[in-house]
Amino acid sequence: MLKKPDWLRIPHKHSPNQAAVEALLESLQLNTVCQEANCPNYAECFSQKTATIMILGANCTRDCRFCNVRHAEPTPVDPEEPMRVAEAVKALGLRYVVITSVTRDDLPDGGTMQFAQVIQAIRNTTPGTAIEVLIPDFMGNPSALAQVIAAAPNVISHNMETVAALYPQIRPGADYVRSLTILHQIKTQNPAVRSKSGIMLGFGETEEQVLQLFDDLLEVGCEFLTIGQYLAPSKAHYPVQSYVTPAQFEAYGAAARAKGFAFVASAPLVRSSYHAGEALGL
Repeated sequence: MLKKPDWLRIPHKHSPNQAAVEALLESLQLNTVCQEANCPNYAECFSQKTATIMILGANCTRDCRFCNVRHAEPTPVDPEEPMRVAEAVKALGLRYVVITSVTRDDLPDGGTMQFAQVIQAIRNTTPGTAIEVLIPDFMGNPSALAQVIAAAPNVISHNMETVAALYPQIRPGADYVRSLTILHQIKTQNPAVRSKSGIMLGFGETEEQVLQLFDDLLEVGCEFLTIGQYLAPSKAHYPVQSYVTPAQFEAYGAAARAKGFAFVASAPLVRSSYHAGEALGL
């Protein structure tokens, strides 16, 4: 186990806002990826009255080696969930919200109908809220993905997570080309929707592989990019191979901007949903 460097140590400061957000989400029976994935920015975001809501339950049908979300039997789709999500967005006064989900390979549409209904419920309740959805790959089903695109959120994000060579070790069940195809479909079917992806460093990737990933993303029309440090949730997860320095993150960010991404966030504690509204100037 590598020793965590000082720049990754976050002092915990509990705030009344954090407790209020936790209570609201519990009362509405909503999950967040902030809590389920053990995000290092969890306390900060909740203290600022923001959260990334995770729909379709808390149990994932896949078992990616980097992820802390439970791999277990999925729960039934809740038809009341879209309205509860909209209630939470309104209660928190969110100008920008990120909605994500567990992967639901057990559902014929992968859960896209639920995404579409959540988007519509938010539009009906707080029409001024900008919406980003962070989606799984829906097994590459183009007609399923089309339902989400047709719902026209402001941003559709699909994380590549790592470089092509590491997919077999890091993302069993996923496919590099399939994920690129999803991002390409977004831009070809609705150019007005902004496309986004996120990656983590520290899995053992090389600089050449990372730069190739940048090129691959740009080729399929990806506009926004986040780059952060992988932190193993436990000893049972894929071990961290390296801690990338803040200076190296700055260099990768500069390289991505120079290549043509419209927005890049690159720093050790950056996560795909962290301060996500900044990409749209919010």
